[in-house]
Amino acid sequence: MKYTEFESIFSADRTHRYLQATGNDKRKAMTLYRWNLHLSQEMFAVINCFEVALRNAIDRHMIQNYGNDWLRDAILPGGMFDDPRMRETQRIVQKVYNKLMAEGNYTHSQLLSNMEFGIWKYMFSAPQFGATGRTLLSIFPNKPRSTPAMQYNNTFVFNELDKINMLRNRVAHHEPICFTSGITRPDTSYVLNKYTKVQTLFLWLGIDCHSLLYGLDHVRQVCDKINKV
Repeated sequence: MKYTEFESIFSADRTHRYLQATGNDKRKAMTLYRWNLHLSQEMFAVINCFEVALRNAIDRHMIQNYGNDWLRDAILPGGMFDDPRMRETQRIVQKVYNKLMAEGNYTHSQLLSNMEFGIWKYMFSAPQFGATGRTLLSIFPNKPRSTPAMQYNNTFVFNELDKINMLRNRVAHHEPICFTSGITRPDTSYVLNKYTKVQTLFLWLGIDCHSLLYGLDHVRQVCDKINKV
């Protein structure tokens, strides 16, 4: 495909950064764009697996402590999330619950699977963490012990999940992830940093991510290709 046609499809605004990063080499710009798409696919698969693993670990803990319909019960009057500080969480869950009920499709599993990543991230924010008994960190059996110099508490976990969530959203909104802020050339240090965070949290969950993602995870290989464009 000629670059003019490529540019007309994806727009000059979108392709300009790739062209700039490759020294105005149009062939390399198209190659870099395609490798960015490949990297986005790879990271989305990794984050998808992590999100499901995290969600299920939270769900097992909450069922054990609050019953089989804990998420629905949390948004009911007097429920755990019926608090002005958690109004957005309550709104999101309520919207999905109402939709499932209207369709006659409500099950706890359906409600759970329709939640966005942010719901699980906010389980470690101060209001939700407190409302759920301040016990949710137990889903991370391999989490390091906190020290005076480093607190591996709910706020730390929230911040790590927030960074992963931001990358997830960048991928979902078709933003480039083969660049690092402030660097014009291709640079994958941003995405590799988040990739390492996902691997660390898998480890904390007690999950061997290398076995889990066997045949799926080619993030480092794709990053190597990008850095050589």
